[in-house]
Amino acid sequence: MSGPDQRIVLAPEDGSLGPLLRIADDRLPPGAGYGRHEHRAVDVVAVVLTGSVTHRWSEGATVAAGDVAVLRAGQGLAHDEVAGDDGARVLQCYLRSADPGAPTSHEVLPAAQGWVDLRRDDARLWVGRAAPGEELAVPDGVVLVATGDGVSRQDAGPVRVTEPATVLVWQVDTARPSWAV
Repeated sequence: MSGPDQRIVLAPEDGSLGPLLRIADDRLPPGAGYGRHEHRAVDVVAVVLTGSVTHRWSEGATVAAGDVAVLRAGQGLAHDEVAGDDGARVLQCYLRSADPGAPTSHEVLPAAQGWVDLRRDDARLWVGRAAPGEELAVPDGVVLVATGDGVSRQDAGPVRVTEPATVLVWQVDTARPSWAV
């Protein structure tokens, strides 16, 4: 069994996307995981494109294709995520924590579509799905189009694809909070 294949999609080192720190397109073979690792003062928004992953922390949770999981690791936690029998492809979106002193929590939003409630004022996520040949109207923001080949960034919508796609739009407040260094 091999480990995850991670492709960095977005990683603005200049802080130009405010709380949005990095987006990775992770592909995990069946049964593969990341290995137990820690997070602190970060929110991780996982958009499962294919397959499923089981989150191993607290009670655990299985997140399937189409679901969005929001992990708030304010005070910190150690966990692992392991792909199901069909493997998994996950867009892992890392944001600076809106409340770094808050207790950790994990929420799964099944079959997320449209605006996803992240419970924060400085970042919004919109999720849509596009069929081949369809023109999908999207809100303004950072537009990411995930197809079988990878993830591409568009400056604006609408989105038109030749194969099925999941579309993410991030709207972020580019002002840094006073506690951020």
